[in-house]
Amino acid sequence: MTDAELPVYQLLGEAKLTAIVAGFYRRVPPDPILGPMYPPRDLAGAEQRLRDFLIYRLGGPPRYLQERGHPRLRMRHAPFPIDVAARDRWVALMDEAIAEQGITPEIAAWLHQFLGDIASFLINRA
Repeated sequence: MTDAELPVYQLLGEAKLTAIVAGFYRRVPPDPILGPMYPPRDLAGAEQRLRDFLIYRLGGPPRYLQERGHPRLRMRHAPFPIDVAARDRWVALMDEAIAEQGITPEIAAWLHQFLGDIASFLINRA
């Protein structure tokens, strides 16, 4: 299923996507794998960037593009040691944040696949 087949932004709306990202970032600081990757001084900035990226990518307003240009995800994530364990933890914390919002199983499964594919694309360490 592609994002064109499921209009996620229309189905969830900006408030729900914002809540998912906020739920994810509440879980990051105490996490032993992801916590050290996120500088505490930029946690709010990271949250805003992910929120704006997901809203744009899932069919909402293109604020991310207007503020940051092309996502260039691999380049932007190159400084961070992303291995399979970090990828899996990132996806698990996103899954928890999605579940916390009471998303329907169909949309939750779609988001799990979509976010997992992006996270796999960003692996840069063995």
